[in-house]
Amino acid sequence: MAEAIFVWEGKDKQGRKTKGEITSSTPAIARAELRRQGIVAEKVKKKSAGISLGGGGKVKPADIALFTRQMATMMRAGVPLVQAFDIVADGVDKPKLAELIRNVRTDVAGGNSFASAIRKHPDQFDELFCNLVDAGEQSGALEQMLDRIATYKEKTESLKAKVRKAMTYPIAVLVVAVIVSGILLVKVVPQFEQVFKGFGAELPAFTQMVINFSEFAQAYWLGILVGIIAFVMLFMEARKRSKPFRDSLDRLSLKLPVAGDIIEKSSVARYARTLSTTFAAGVPLVDALNSVAGSTGNNVYVEAVYKVRDDVSTGQQLNFSMRNTGVFPNMVNQMVAIGEEAGALDDMLDKSATYYEEQVDNAVDNLTSLMEPIIMSVLGVLVGGLIIAMYLPIFQLGAVVGQ
Repeated sequence: MAEAIFVWEGKDKQGRKTKGEITSSTPAIARAELRRQGIVAEKVKKKSAGISLGGGGKVKPADIALFTRQMATMMRAGVPLVQAFDIVADGVDKPKLAELIRNVRTDVAGGNSFASAIRKHPDQFDELFCNLVDAGEQSGALEQMLDRIATYKEKTESLKAKVRKAMTYPIAVLVVAVIVSGILLVKVVPQFEQVFKGFGAELPAFTQMVINFSEFAQAYWLGILVGIIAFVMLFMEARKRSKPFRDSLDRLSLKLPVAGDIIEKSSVARYARTLSTTFAAGVPLVDALNSVAGSTGNNVYVEAVYKVRDDVSTGQQLNFSMRNTGVFPNMVNQMVAIGEEAGALDDMLDKSATYYEEQVDNAVDNLTSLMEPIIMSVLGVLVGGLIIAMYLPIFQLGAVVGQ
């Protein structure tokens, strides 16, 4: 039976109350072990899975990466597959993930293969994951395959996190700046406006412009807010439902300054990493390219990979097919050509993926360093401009009084 963690309360040899945790198979065995330690256990119960932030929510790809790594570790240690499911399920702190693992465990214990069990959960395990597990089971090397999948998932999720960091940081700061500016326009500027009316003098053009903008914001702030929310919702809905719209956004994203370079390199890295993993697992190249297309994350590369697949299926070499698409960097094409000539395609693709993952990492760091002074400048212009506009009449009044 799988071991679990039990929480206990009791008294030690001196009769003092004490408590702690112990790993055991059952509460009875846990009590016996505590008695051998000289502790009289009054309460012994299985430790409940603590719910972390968002723990009850959707199972994320990062959770699947963690599950795969733990399963690979268990199997490498010689733990039987079904028992490994029990141990991993007891150790996770997200109830949804634990439930998913136990469902898979039940199917496997009932005689189904690991691959067929996870195919019942397509939202968590994509076709690529299932195919790789199936290949590992068929070849009798499930342990090594799980280790390879875990490495692939970890690197892929790390790459996605870096790209998200590059995209969300400046957006988040600018949103905060807009909110702060809105509050100043609606709440603070009107207070200054009341003061300025008592001056009886003509206000500077800059100050008057800000006051006019403030009056507009006060009159229509609700409509502006509803308009922004409606625009964001329509944008997200159009992106979700309209493929032409998504395709246009993907093409546009590659042309963005700085960010476009990061997106391009991350797509190439994911392509190389996924193809390396599938090809090394013994999946035929044409089938591997089918699985690879969706992992690139950008429709320009999805279409390019499908074109490569069609060319390869007619007998053309992979490096020629990639070069003909015009979207893959020359270095990757050369590495693939060397790999095909030397019979080490998976190794060359792995090296290409590692190189471009490092390129993305460096680009994200550079973008962050570049964005910090730009964001500070934007904040200074937005917030500082409003403050200067409000104090400019006071400074002019002080100059008049001084004369």
